[in-house]
Amino acid sequence: MTLRIEEQDDRVVATLDRPEKRNAIDQETIDALHVLCALLEERPRVLILTGSDGVFAAGADIAQLRERTPDDARRGINATAFIRVSELPMPVIAALDGWALGGGAELAYAADIRIGTPALRIGNPETGLGILAAAGATWRLPEIVGQARASELLLTGRLLDADEALAWGLVSALHPSADLLDAAHAIADRICANDPLATRHTKRALRAPRAEHPAIEFELQAELFASPEKHRRMTDFLERRARR
Repeated sequence: MTLRIEEQDDRVVATLDRPEKRNAIDQETIDALHVLCALLEERPRVLILTGSDGVFAAGADIAQLRERTPDDARRGINATAFIRVSELPMPVIAALDGWALGGGAELAYAADIRIGTPALRIGNPETGLGILAAAGATWRLPEIVGQARASELLLTGRLLDADEALAWGLVSALHPSADLLDAAHAIADRICANDPLATRHTKRALRAPRAEHPAIEFELQAELFASPEKHRRMTDFLERRARR
């Protein structure tokens, strides 16, 4: 089992678990991600992605990549799975420790929120291996850190340390390794305290192309304005304020 799953009522923790290969992402991991996504599409919950033994993922499995053909490239094996992760209805939190390289970095880029540890090293050294970062980095990374910084990382293949990743906005916070998963759960707690439908609609609006704004907000807000949960939460808020 290369992806260890722990289910809770409001969240799922998925741990990349190939410690002997530094959690390198192989075909079995990709297949397991598809199974996980099917579970979360059917019953939406917050997803926390992390890695075992102080490593997120040291890349895609190079032995498997070496044998892939042009037809395999056109199938977008890793990219398809990472797109599915990105498009999950509820937020995805990536908790990154140690190496997050190549395909591991691209899986992290697919998350909505990324946090790390001081040991984090993240980047895309693919061009040094004679390939490009084709599982989302060339379009997700510019959206996260800007075109100039994304170009530098992808064209040079250099890695960012934890402080650089934080300064560039690639992660939003750093925590000691021992506290990383607790910090991810604290973020999930805050998300799960909110209205799930409002959270899902906020994620949809955040991910929508610029051309769809502001119309998409108007339609999503109209649905929320008709929601009994909106009335209940606002009534509770007003009653609490009146008691102060």
